[in-house]
Amino acid sequence: MGTARGFGVDVGGSGIKGCPVDVEGGVLADDRLRISTPQPSTPESVADAVAEIVGKFGWEGPVGITLPCVIKSGTAMTAANIDEDWIDTDAQGLFAKRLGRAREQIVMLNDADAAGIAEMRFGAGADRSGLVVVLTFGTGIGSSTFLNGRLVPNTEFGHIEVAGRDAEEEAAASVKDNLELSYEEWAPRVSRYIQTLEKFLWPDLIIAGGGVSKKAHKWLPLLQTRTPIVAADLKNDAGIVGAASAAAQNA
Repeated sequence: MGTARGFGVDVGGSGIKGCPVDVEGGVLADDRLRISTPQPSTPESVADAVAEIVGKFGWEGPVGITLPCVIKSGTAMTAANIDEDWIDTDAQGLFAKRLGRAREQIVMLNDADAAGIAEMRFGAGADRSGLVVVLTFGTGIGSSTFLNGRLVPNTEFGHIEVAGRDAEEEAAASVKDNLELSYEEWAPRVSRYIQTLEKFLWPDLIIAGGGVSKKAHKWLPLLQTRTPIVAADLKNDAGIVGAASAAAQNA
């Protein structure tokens, strides 16, 4: 009997990446393909890029696709770090048409929700009860929230106000890169963000993900927070794995 597989595509503000996934083990089943997010990142241009990735692998089954947007019934309700034309776009219908799939073969997820699903199923949050928040630090800050292992979808904790500004304008990994901050300079910004979050939320665990989690040992120990924080196990592959898992489960 072959390994159960799914296909996930993770659409971000700077890159789009995808590949087949072993949905039983929660690991990539091939070398992922990454292409730069087209600029402008309109629905049509992103759909073309996703079709290119799916086509490279010859995948013909269901596809899970993430967007940095609030997703309701397959429709993008917001657009963060992606073209504003996505707002009110029927993303599920768009990708189904572009990929030549039935609508039900396309599963749309918020990108941070997909990453959280992967971490809770296969990674740092496996078997954890209570309130768990997954934060993804990248171009922006994504969040997903789980209560006793069940997703509370479309939380947008990356957009809470910190020091009078949108949180991701203060503490996203892109801010660190753009301002050429050291980890020692960036960590206090992340601490202030999480401390603000903790004023109205009492998580039992925070999982820090996104590309910057690859070097978590350089900055997690510098954080000053009430809540225990651990690095994401699946690192920057979590979105692909979560999207593929959701699509396979929906098949």
